[in-house]
Amino acid sequence: MEDTRIIALYNERSEDAIRETDLKYGRMCTSIAHNILKRREDAEECVSDTWLRAWNTIPPEQPSCLSAFLSKIVRNLSLNRLKFLQTKKRGGSTYYVALDELDAVLADEKMSADPVDELFLRDLLNTFLEQLPEDSRLVFIGRYWHFDSIKDIAAATGFSVSKTKMLLLRARNDLKEYLRKEGVFL
Repeated sequence: MEDTRIIALYNERSEDAIRETDLKYGRMCTSIAHNILKRREDAEECVSDTWLRAWNTIPPEQPSCLSAFLSKIVRNLSLNRLKFLQTKKRGGSTYYVALDELDAVLADEKMSADPVDELFLRDLLNTFLEQLPEDSRLVFIGRYWHFDSIKDIAAATGFSVSKTKMLLLRARNDLKEYLRKEGVFL
């Protein structure tokens, strides 16, 4: 079923919207949640919460890209669930390791909570990602959006682990330089 029809089902308050969403995007959302949480039960709970959140936000929201809308919801719910389940002291999860890698580039405690600044930074990151070569972009997004392990990214892309690490290092360094040139001082 097309996304416009699924959104129309939400607008009509038809329970078929949830069923159709699950049929079309269930595997994608489960994969995102599982990559973050690493437990099937927690991932399934976050996916169910994603369907509820979509139900409660459409309408009034009218997402232009349903897959991106759902990905963002499930990712945020999964990250919140992970924070609940773990403390940083116990660490060791791919989530914390990936965030530590980005610490030198995006130190969030120094960033403003101003929504305008967040939109500006988001636009800068999108522009940066568009400029990256495709292989670097895929590796970067796999690591810092999906929180895939380096080993999993290497397996998915066919790159060696060392090439994957090098692509990530170069992308982080390029991002830091790009942000500096754009006037974002961290």
